[in-house]
Parts: sequence; structure tokens; C-alpha cells
Amino acid sequence: MTTLPIPTRAMRITAASAAGTSALATFALSRVVWPDPPGAITPSDDLLPYFLILSVVEALFFGAGVAYAIVGAPVARHTAKPTRPAWALYVSVCFMLLSWWPHDNLHRVLDHHDFAGLARIEYLFHVPLMAGAACVALYTLRARREAR
Repeated sequence: MTTLPIPTRAMRITAASAAGTSALATFALSRVVWPDPPGAITPSDDLLPYFLILSVVEALFFGAGVAYAIVGAPVARHTAKPTRPAWALYVSVCFMLLSWWPHDNLHRVLDHHDFAGLARIEYLFHVPLMAGAACVALYTLRARREAR
């Protein structure tokens, strides 16, 4: 069995820096990349903190996704059996971490009467999340079976 590569100190620092920078940038640039449409409804003042917390969490997950993309690629490349399932797992986890920021912001700026746009968002984000969850489940079950 091949030993998985351990991320070097430099790689960990790079990943942490990229995570922090990405998280800060996504949080700061959300309204720049996706400006509120004219006349858009906004949450009431008592609900605004909840949406703010959600925006912070999405930015942190985006940063974690960038870090995982940096650190996880060598691991996926050097698994004991570098197979398509290993790469599917890597891509799935990247998507699961990175997709929340664009997903929620696209919902936020979508016209509430644009059902075609809503369908595009659903298929662009929800279907890959379902497929990614299936990849994670199958990979985990396969790894458990091979460990026996």
C-alpha cells in the first residue's frame, strides 16, 4: 500500500493563506460580484444578522474549498490506487465546499418570477451536490470494504 503524501509546511501555509484570503475576498466582494437588483426586497432588520452569519459561513466554506483544492490534489493523485473514484471524490468535496457562495448569491439576485433561472440554479448546483454526495458515499463504502 502506498503512503499518502503529507502536506509540507509550505503547502499548509499556502493553503491557509489561500483559505483566509479567499474567505475575506468572497465575503467582501459578494455585493460587488452580485449587486442587488434594482427594487430587490431585503430582509427585515431583525433577520439581517442571520443572513450576515450565513454569508460569513459561506465565505469560510469557500476558503476551506480553496485550501482543500490545494492540499487535496496531491493526495488524490497519490492514493494507493489513483482511480477515477478518487478523483471523483476530490472534485465532489471541492464542489461541496466551494459552491455555497455562488449558489446563495445567485438565489439572492434572481428575480422571484424567473422560474427558468431558478431551474438553471437548481440543476447547476443541486444535481452536482447530489452526485457528489453519491460519490462520497460510494467511495467511503468501497474503502470500508477494501479495508476488511
